[in-house]
Amino acid sequence: MPSITIAGPAGSLEGRFHRAALPAAPLALVLHPNPKFGGTMNTLVVYSLFTAFQDAGFSVLRFNFRGVGRSTGEFTGGAGELADAQAAWAWLRAECPQANAKWVAGFSFGAWIALQLMAKEGGCDGFVAVAPPANNLDFGFVTEWRTSGLIVHGTADSLVPEAVVNQLVSRPCAAGVTVDYVPVVGASHFFDTGQEELVRVVRERISK
Repeated sequence: MPSITIAGPAGSLEGRFHRAALPAAPLALVLHPNPKFGGTMNTLVVYSLFTAFQDAGFSVLRFNFRGVGRSTGEFTGGAGELADAQAAWAWLRAECPQANAKWVAGFSFGAWIALQLMAKEGGCDGFVAVAPPANNLDFGFVTEWRTSGLIVHGTADSLVPEAVVNQLVSRPCAAGVTVDYVPVVGASHFFDTGQEELVRVVRERISK
C-alpha cells in the first residue's frame, strides 16, 4: 500500500489510505499509541483495526503523528497530536465526501485523541477505543457519551486497570446512545495475546 502525505499543522503527515470501492462507503480514521513507548501507525493493534475496517468495506486512514516516521514536527503529548488528527479527519472527509457514516478509532494514547476528536469535531457516527488509558490521561471531557461505540480492554492489562475503564464506560449516555464494553480475557495492554478476539469483536461491532 503506497504512502500518502497529508498537510498537517506542523508540516507533512505520513499516512496509509485504503479507498473502498463504493463512493458511499463509510469511512474511518485510526490513531496510534504514544510514540514515546514505540507507538506508530504500524503498531499491530492499529494495523489490525485498519484491516478490520477495510474488510468491513470502509475507506480507512491511518497516519503517523508529528515526529513519528516520516511525519515532520515534534511530538507534544496531546494538543499537537489532536491538531494532527483534526487535519487528517478533514483530509479523509474531503477524500470521501459521499461517505454514509464516519467513525474514529484509536489504541491507548490514540484512543484518548480519538475521543477528543469526536467531541470537538462532531459528525461521528461511531467509535472504537482500545485500551483507553483512563488512569493517566484526562478523560474529563467525556461527561456524557453522545455517540455510540465500542470500548475493548484486556483483563490482564497491567498498565491500565480494568476498573478505571469500567468507570469511563459507565458515564451517562445521551438518549439513543449505547457504549458497549468488551473485556478480552487474558489480554495485556498490547494484546500480545487476544489479538484475534479483538479483531473479531471489532468486526462484529462495525459490521452492524
